[in-house]
Amino acid sequence: MKLLRVGPEGQERPALRDAEGRIRDLSAHVDDFAGAGVSLAAIDRLRAFDPASLPELTEPGRIGPCLASVPTFFCIGLNYAQHAAETGATPPAEPIVFSKAASALSGPDDAVRLPRGSEKSDWEVELGVVIGKRAQYVSVAEALDYVVGYCVVNDVSERAFQIERGGQWIKGKSAPTFGPVGPWLVTADEVPDPQALHLSLALNGTTMQDSTTADMIFSVAEIISHMSQMMALVPGDIIATGTPQGVGMGMSPQRFLRPGDVMELEVEGLGRQRQDVVAG
Repeated sequence: MKLLRVGPEGQERPALRDAEGRIRDLSAHVDDFAGAGVSLAAIDRLRAFDPASLPELTEPGRIGPCLASVPTFFCIGLNYAQHAAETGATPPAEPIVFSKAASALSGPDDAVRLPRGSEKSDWEVELGVVIGKRAQYVSVAEALDYVVGYCVVNDVSERAFQIERGGQWIKGKSAPTFGPVGPWLVTADEVPDPQALHLSLALNGTTMQDSTTADMIFSVAEIISHMSQMMALVPGDIIATGTPQGVGMGMSPQRFLRPGDVMELEVEGLGRQRQDVVAG
């Protein structure tokens, strides 16, 4: 299934995209897609509905973030071999785990607003993983059983805030609109191998990132298992699993986002995003 949320900001309704691309209203059956609303059990209940029996939204309007809110917005750093190489970093011995503020969450086509004082905001196309069942002390072999679905994430990052200001990376990752997710939450049964997905990002029509999830240093299953040894992952948590080479920080000379730029990004089978960059 491809699940989404449509409508003005703060007034989105849950919906389903059927096999013909029609948008079907789920609001009579689902409160929203967040927390328990995206548990494996909740999504299994949706499978009982015939999409043709649901009202069609012929003019759905804006697509919002595919999750209404997140308990925690996790991220993995330096998780693509070629990205680590372009930044001059030594590949990590274990996953680098950090987070974005939950308030960074935004829609896939909403404008990205540069925060005040931003000089080095950057793009990062990523595979997003959404947890569907409480996971603690999970093995690699069973880790994917805890995934309810996948989505596109742009882990927008202000590099000066992230690297040059001291403290934790979260400071450069968390401005409002710095976490576009969606357009869809694609259920895990439609993604048989998360390590075989093409992902790309274009800036102003020029391809900047073009890779596959096969270049990940740590697989989705390894990430989930590793994190679950130190914390409990819960339904609705999202994990942005790292970005491939081609970020602005890795260019020579470096290139960062400016008002008027347009980012277009895609992960195979999970849909596309498009964001205009504007001053905050």
